[in-house]
Amino acid sequence: MTARRVRPRTRSAVAMLAAAGIALTVAQVAAPSASAAPAPRPVATGLDNPRHLTFSPDGTLYVAESGRGGSGPCFGGAEGRVCLGASGAVTAVHRGAQRRVVTGLPSLAGADGSSATGPADLSLTGNRNITIGIGLGGTTAVRDSLGSGARWLGTLVSGRLAPKPRLSVLADVAGYENSDPDGAGVDSNTSGLVRVGNAYAVTDAGGNDLVRFGKHGRSSTLAVFPERLVDAPPIPGLPPKIPMQAVPTGVAVGPDGAYYVSQLTGFPFPPGASTIWRVVPGRAPQPYATGLTNVTDLTWDHGSLYAVQLADGGLLAADGLPMGSLLKVGRGSAHSTVAGNLPAPYGVAVRGGTAYVTTCSVCAGGGSVVAIPLR
Repeated sequence: MTARRVRPRTRSAVAMLAAAGIALTVAQVAAPSASAAPAPRPVATGLDNPRHLTFSPDGTLYVAESGRGGSGPCFGGAEGRVCLGASGAVTAVHRGAQRRVVTGLPSLAGADGSSATGPADLSLTGNRNITIGIGLGGTTAVRDSLGSGARWLGTLVSGRLAPKPRLSVLADVAGYENSDPDGAGVDSNTSGLVRVGNAYAVTDAGGNDLVRFGKHGRSSTLAVFPERLVDAPPIPGLPPKIPMQAVPTGVAVGPDGAYYVSQLTGFPFPPGASTIWRVVPGRAPQPYATGLTNVTDLTWDHGSLYAVQLADGGLLAADGLPMGSLLKVGRGSAHSTVAGNLPAPYGVAVRGGTAYVTTCSVCAGGGSVVAIPLR
């Protein structure tokens, strides 16, 4: 494990894998161990860094693929050199067949294409209208420096899927972050989104906030998630306690109408330090569930809350590709494992008593979606 310095900001969930010194290749995917529970069933394969996913009303499953970067322009950041490409995409899975229905979206990644930043989440209105949240992992100045091919990084884009995708910018998430809602410096990385009425609630993993984007450019901060002091790992030069960023990831609306937000946490990614937050607009966010580790997504189904842990042992302890799990989450710290030993799981959607989870979410060409029975 390569020691890294403590940075003042946490860019994103996937960027933190690189920050922890984890080198990712498809060959590092471990085979799940034997279990009494039914084995996860693959429903889509060959994906590029798949992240969040959702269903349309007709039962089609849509998956956001963050891509594998490209030939440039390139820049060197805290996590190393990344290059821009138009490899981001959306894959649709319907009746056992998969195909990319949106291509050419911006993506940033290193030379091997792993741990990309790009399309992160999506929402369907009806069966043909789509909104896609695209990450950035930086500032609008970084985006501007990459030229016209980067103009959709750090935005929500929206439009019709058929007969041919026609998308345009709905909201500039990174531009909103220029106001620095959390007061810890400007940084933006669009992560999760959920449609509520005619607006979208978006988690910014870089900005540590939940922001509402409505019609005509109207936007407001719904919540800011606090950093906190945690025990430092045994790295020379670090003080006993260091600040840990929140890094909000997924967002869902609960049966009570409140927003529920998952938390990855930043460096040093301590086990048990992730919280699922309950957010009521106009009030400070409140912990709903605690004792979790590196949570990347969550969803409600029939009054039950399910969440994905990217790395059950914490990202800093991962040796190669992190192994995570799908959990049924109870209020407080009472949680149970639905499926474990999943390679780098990330997003979750539920339909018909089955959970669909993206795995190998930081792999170029090795990502998949697996189906996991819930009952």
